[in-house]
Amino acid sequence: MPRVILCILDSFGIGAAPDAADYGDAGSDTLGHIAANYQISLPNLDALGLGAAARLATGNVPRGLTDQPKGGRYGVGREVSKGKDTPSGHWEIAGVPVPFEWGYFPLTEPTFPPDLIAQLIERSGIPGILGDRHASGTTIIAELGEESIRTGKPICYTSADSVFQIAAHETHFGLERLYKLCETAFELTAPLRIGRVIARPFVGENANDFKRTGNRRDFAIAPPEPTLLDRAKAAGRQVYALGKISDIYAGHGVTHKIKATGNMALFDRTLEAMEMAADGAFIMVNFVDFDQDYGHRRDVPGYAKALEAFDNRVPELIAALRPDDLVVFTSDHGNDPTWRGTDHTREQTPILAFSPALSPGTIGIRPTFADIGESIAHWLGLPPGPHGKSFL
Repeated sequence: MPRVILCILDSFGIGAAPDAADYGDAGSDTLGHIAANYQISLPNLDALGLGAAARLATGNVPRGLTDQPKGGRYGVGREVSKGKDTPSGHWEIAGVPVPFEWGYFPLTEPTFPPDLIAQLIERSGIPGILGDRHASGTTIIAELGEESIRTGKPICYTSADSVFQIAAHETHFGLERLYKLCETAFELTAPLRIGRVIARPFVGENANDFKRTGNRRDFAIAPPEPTLLDRAKAAGRQVYALGKISDIYAGHGVTHKIKATGNMALFDRTLEAMEMAADGAFIMVNFVDFDQDYGHRRDVPGYAKALEAFDNRVPELIAALRPDDLVVFTSDHGNDPTWRGTDHTREQTPILAFSPALSPGTIGIRPTFADIGESIAHWLGLPPGPHGKSFL
């Protein structure tokens, strides 16, 4: 019985979506702009059709890539869900487009409703909060981390995404205390349709050495209907959720949860999951570094080098496939490191599918990310869902 490995390169967009102007992102192109500013080499993803997919998306082949795929199916994904958030992209990839508008916090300072913060302080017993604005996580921790340690006040901030983030020191504030605080914040923000509350623990003693740790935890609204993960689990299949996948789906449909910090560690865990996974298993992994370490920080060389490091390991994954296994590489949104601001960009995404049992060719431009989930369901022998159409 075949297995499927779904690798989501978080934020790896390949050109502005048709509705990008509605989000202020017309002209964004994560891959294209990285390639224009860095002599990138991605021979393995290119052989699977990355350059050809970029040409479908934008009409151009990025510098350093080709339009000569050597195997597998390649194409472009376009999102129908509103917004450019992590849950929207992931849920739609798993066959469930988001049917509602997320709630967002305004670009004011302070940004959070006063009554929300008052309830958070009262219910959690904290002495107050710091931040209360839109910010980059690493920047605001460097700015306010010392004061947070000194006063015991956590740092609360948001972004253009539907998110409420809380940063606090792992030991001075306490990791479990931070998680409890985020649970309270999640209860308070749920009526506002805020997609996620994220715990952002950090260590270090001053602005020069503060560092976020791998103990991040996302408290997320559950998908509005069963996703591919739920359908696979209900059919008795193993569902391996690696990285932040389980958090994004609020734990729904997951049979095996595996955490790791860093893209290379996540790649190692993916290979280990492939060794353990039974026939008919579904393995889903999010490679978050592209987004949180390089996209949001507008680090072009860092993003490029991370892509090259990932590309170098693709042959290991291909070699580990069984004859009827399928691997799919895609993304959930863009995060152009050359773009203004520090937020996600509304982009098209690559879809690269490979199996020793799959004939090569193009799948064209897919009108919804849900086509990915339905293609995986088809490969796994699961009944089709209500959204999307298989390209296999």
